[in-house]
Amino acid sequence: MGSIHCRSIFLSDVHLGTRQSRADYLLDFLESTECESLYLVGDIFDLWSMKRSVYWSADHSAVIQSILDKAQAGTQVIYIPGNHDEALRAFVGTVFQGVSVQRQAEHITADGRRFLVSHGDEFDTLVKHNRLAKALGDGAYQVLLRINQAYNAWRMRMGHPYWSLSGHVKTRVGKAREYIRRFEEAAAGRASERAYDGYICGHIHKAGIERIDGVLYCNDGDWVEHCTALTEDFQGNIRLLHWSNHSREEALHPAPALTLTPTPLS
Repeated sequence: MGSIHCRSIFLSDVHLGTRQSRADYLLDFLESTECESLYLVGDIFDLWSMKRSVYWSADHSAVIQSILDKAQAGTQVIYIPGNHDEALRAFVGTVFQGVSVQRQAEHITADGRRFLVSHGDEFDTLVKHNRLAKALGDGAYQVLLRINQAYNAWRMRMGHPYWSLSGHVKTRVGKAREYIRRFEEAAAGRASERAYDGYICGHIHKAGIERIDGVLYCNDGDWVEHCTALTEDFQGNIRLLHWSNHSREEALHPAPALTLTPTPLS
């Protein structure tokens, strides 16, 4: 049984099938939460990388099983394939073991707001980059991910919580910052054009909640660098949850004077 009860959870960019996937953290998160609706917002599998080589651990299998168990137990599970698992878009409109595959979705919060939900890669052509890795350079980005993995292995041995070195560096590269901003504005603009109150996505591995031109832009981040998810409570508040060692302990065993999650930004 989960210890954190949510109305909805949104997560993406797990990249199962690669060494960079923090499937261990995600499995812990899934086993610690219960929700009415679970949105898998793309790139759950990294079929691109798996064409070259496959890394698959017991944690990767356990993540899939945990999701299927939730679906069988009554959780509404919606899978929106992204660009790294775009081959699964061939199954849009089908339901597999309780998991509904959709190209995009509309989510209505408990307080009645309408959110457009999609992976976000549809904006790549608008912002003139194929993906964020190109803003950094594909080779440099992969090196950062490998360094990030080794660095956090050392932090864990030293008793320190997880921290994204690659994410820290990425936000300080001018082209990457420019790409992120243009992506956020394009996403918010699309939601506004279609009269939505907000937009929920992943894709760029940059979690955040921000109001842009009257639209609540929400990015659930990733489970490669940052280990983040969006949660909706039963009042309709959307929060960003970081699932590091430290934040996990705070979430599961909060001090009496503290709230379970950050102050809602919605």
